[in-house]
Amino acid sequence: MQREKLGSRLGFILLSAGCAIGIGNVWKFPYVAGQNGGAIFILIYLFFLVILGLPVMTMEFAIGRGAQKSPASIYKTLEPPHSHWHWHTPFAIAGNYLLMMFYTTVAGWMLKYFVDTVLGAFEGLNPDGVAAYFSGTLADPVGEVGYMAIIVAAGFAICAIGLQNGLERITKVMMSALLILMLVLAGNSLFLEGADEGLKYFLLPDWNRFLEIGPLNVIVAAMNQAFFTLSLGIGAMAIFGSYIDKDRSLLGESLNISLLDTLVAICAGLIIIPACFAFKVDVTSGPSLIFITLPNVFNQMPLGRLWGSLFFLFMTFAAFSTVLAVFENILASCMDTFGWSRKKACLINAIAIFILSLPCALGFNLLASIQPLGAGSTILDGEDFLVSNILLPGGSLIFVLFCTSKLGWGWDNFKKEANMGKGLKVPEWMHPYCKYGLPVIIAVILVIGLLPKA
Repeated sequence: MQREKLGSRLGFILLSAGCAIGIGNVWKFPYVAGQNGGAIFILIYLFFLVILGLPVMTMEFAIGRGAQKSPASIYKTLEPPHSHWHWHTPFAIAGNYLLMMFYTTVAGWMLKYFVDTVLGAFEGLNPDGVAAYFSGTLADPVGEVGYMAIIVAAGFAICAIGLQNGLERITKVMMSALLILMLVLAGNSLFLEGADEGLKYFLLPDWNRFLEIGPLNVIVAAMNQAFFTLSLGIGAMAIFGSYIDKDRSLLGESLNISLLDTLVAICAGLIIIPACFAFKVDVTSGPSLIFITLPNVFNQMPLGRLWGSLFFLFMTFAAFSTVLAVFENILASCMDTFGWSRKKACLINAIAIFILSLPCALGFNLLASIQPLGAGSTILDGEDFLVSNILLPGGSLIFVLFCTSKLGWGWDNFKKEANMGKGLKVPEWMHPYCKYGLPVIIAVILVIGLLPKA
């Protein structure tokens, strides 16, 4: 059976960017950047994106394109005889399943809030009413499971159509719409009265805030954000590497995707922070920013129902693009491993992901007594910890060692694959850094993630 291919370079860039662009870009980056000194944080973040995110992404793409296989088979195709790099395979695949076990629920929240905003559910609610509405959303097991099920069913239905006609075509439309929505929303926020204070908070350097937080803390925050924003370490990028031709070099493509990811993160800040300052609402972090703070902002804004609906449509696209990309990784791995057809893999995995996602969807209501990380934590927190703190940095470390060690695929093979085609090439001087420096940085991120929070 001939391996499927993507139909265009644009499809590859938008699919890969769609995987990288997720809710972390929107509900974490603006808050963290503002809190940590604005432009100072953003510059440090960009530095780590270049020295950390770019080489790891290039390696993951190269492994996928070199093997022409899914993450289930890449090591067995590329590793030297009698080596055991393939022991990482089940952990990489498990990372994709674990990520979807909670991401489908969060994507369901975005979809629900889009529908509710269109229907005017937040109109007339005061801040306490909006907070109570979110609590009610989490406490409703039928709603939580229902919206999660819609995300799972829609995602696998699109993937079942095919790589080019389903996944690539829908992602092109969705990502194009996301970028247009983003620019329209940012334009609206910037012209609000009082928005200039938010703009200064977000984009101008603030040395007082930088020193108050502590330079080391800011550096660690920027390093973490730069690393985790690209969804590296579980083969989610490798699969798209396996679907493209060898006419473009991979460092250049990784740069394009990283720039697109950063553009969305900065635009999210331009949407959220000026609006919060204009209506004198605290810029908070995490779900409360999206589901409590922003509905309050839209309630005060002229044409707020329209802007709120567009914002939650933007958020739905950002979340759903990641869901589609990771679903494709799961499907390709199953098709490679078991020889299933695409439609059979979609049906089996739709049932499996729905069942596996139930603990998270019910973790805020019927299963709220399960608190895996201690009092106040949820099943979502536990699943997120395993993916973000262990599987992503751990997997990235293994990919880097595989591409730089003579005991693995090796630097020469990696460089030859990465540099095929037109575009930015991996220079030889990067070899010592990638072999010694990069693993140390990733190991530090791994250790920091495992340390108990103060």
